[in-house]
Amino acid sequence: MKFIHIADTHLGLAAFNKLDATGMNLRERLIYDNFLASIKQILKERPDAVVHAGDLFHTVKPKTRAYTTVLAALDLLQEAGVPLIVIAGNHSMAKTRYTESPFAVLEYHGAMVHAAYRYRYESVEVGDATFHLIPNMLEASDYRKAFDGIERRPSTANVLVTHGLASMLKEHRLHTVAEHEIDAAMISDDFDYIALGHYHGQVQIAENAWYSGSIEHCTYGERKDVKGALVVDTSTGRAEHLDLQKTPMLDLGTIACADLSAEEVADVVAKRVESVREEHAMCELTLDGMRRETQRQLGRRALAGIGGRLLDLRLRVVAPEEDRRRFSGDDLIGIDYVDEFGRFVQGKNLQKQQEEYVLRMGGEALKRAIIRHTEADDAPA
Repeated sequence: MKFIHIADTHLGLAAFNKLDATGMNLRERLIYDNFLASIKQILKERPDAVVHAGDLFHTVKPKTRAYTTVLAALDLLQEAGVPLIVIAGNHSMAKTRYTESPFAVLEYHGAMVHAAYRYRYESVEVGDATFHLIPNMLEASDYRKAFDGIERRPSTANVLVTHGLASMLKEHRLHTVAEHEIDAAMISDDFDYIALGHYHGQVQIAENAWYSGSIEHCTYGERKDVKGALVVDTSTGRAEHLDLQKTPMLDLGTIACADLSAEEVADVVAKRVESVREEHAMCELTLDGMRRETQRQLGRRALAGIGGRLLDLRLRVVAPEEDRRRFSGDDLIGIDYVDEFGRFVQGKNLQKQQEEYVLRMGGEALKRAIIRHTEADDAPA
């Protein structure tokens, strides 16, 4: 069995303030375009199946264009006779058992679609392989219960597909809603392959277990991550990287600003931007040693138009009078507000008991607010 392992496509993700000629958010449109181009690249590999390990959509109530993009991909898969095996991830999983899942729509398509999204373990046999599917669950403990109910089939290759953060990567938490940790016991050598989703970098965490990573860079923190898909051969256990079309994210380096005026900084920034040849690139540039006064003089007005040919220009300012780094420009998903709040409180020199209380109560309040905000964002637009 040869299949392609992908995950975390986040269809519907929008960012930045740039629109295309139709008025659609340009970042959102590029993600749709690159996803369909990726499906075409994948089909050139002539796989027996495509396995998507979660977060096909960015929200539980996808935008119309996100749906039509997936339906167009299913048309391509149906024409090629390639089944899609997909599980729900935390971004596109309904938060209650009584909310209709966006994956229910896919079952009306004529393509071969095997979707696991009902808060339970499911299995499907395709060719000479059995795929054991554990979608994002309501509670972290539900993963282990589902895992313990798996019956491996000795006459086929056994592939586990699930979505969550493996315990060995817990320092890389994304701090997103319903982010669950996968029990280390689930990374078992009883499976011929374990296809994981949620972590956005392509990484091997056991001899038989891989995160494929996301196709796109979803935050600037992912700039150094390997992106793409994995071509998996269950007969050999090998997983090989497959490069897919994506929006480029570039590091434009560092500018030493201590001895530069605001105008000189703006000139150097402009030259760095002019050196970029990739279309619609997202670029990060560090301004090191720039004093607050220079930053005030520089302002947004002095930089207006410099990044016009880019999808986004993010300036990272490292001021000489402080260790904290400040950011200018949007990120694709956003700030970790809970982490920022924690640093703020720890800087207030409260007594230990007071600090622990404020961190606990404030953190819980922020998490509730983030969930409410996410649910509001999920409402149809």
